[in-house]
Amino acid sequence: MDLKAIESSYARWAPVYDATFGRITNAGRRRAVSLINQKPATVLEVGVGTGLALPHYAPECQVTGIDFSEDMLKKARRRVAEHDLSHVTALRPMDARHLDFPDNSFETVAAMHVLSVVPEPERVMAEIARVCAPGGRVIITNHFVREKGFMAFLEKVAAPFANVLGWHSDFRIDTVLRDDLDVTQKKSLPPVGMMTFLVMEKPRPS
Repeated sequence: MDLKAIESSYARWAPVYDATFGRITNAGRRRAVSLINQKPATVLEVGVGTGLALPHYAPECQVTGIDFSEDMLKKARRRVAEHDLSHVTALRPMDARHLDFPDNSFETVAAMHVLSVVPEPERVMAEIARVCAPGGRVIITNHFVREKGFMAFLEKVAAPFANVLGWHSDFRIDTVLRDDLDVTQKKSLPPVGMMTFLVMEKPRPS
């Protein structure tokens, strides 16, 4: 997907996102935040969207959220104000392919249901790995294409309509795997195992 397609797609989805995709993706979002809250940290949420996860972070966390869509960020800022979320330190418009942060800036980087949306996801993952501190975690929840079965067939049929849907139904998990991030946890999530919860750690220098 190109940036114009993403921008128009999310301008279209922003008013109804919470009641549609927000509900479908809730299990992964809650699981990710629950894990983060076990060890409160400096957190970068890539693709913060309308801020659905923001009220659920522990107060001890320091959360920065970025998103390309201003329409989504408007809703996120409203949510922060309404809930007085003092642990949210910044919400910034940003292209995830060019994260405007120094190396090793965050103890945790979360990307929830965003990597199958962005252009050049490998480049986004490189940026995520760069800004994650050594010993830190990268937490991903996302849909990944199945290799077989009826759902795999449907995902391939839907793939050409990515610009309309707002996400790639045929997104492969190896797109997000990197040699400089070690997978420590992988689990299927509802609905019907459609989503995957993935935790990776950035090794400390030896």
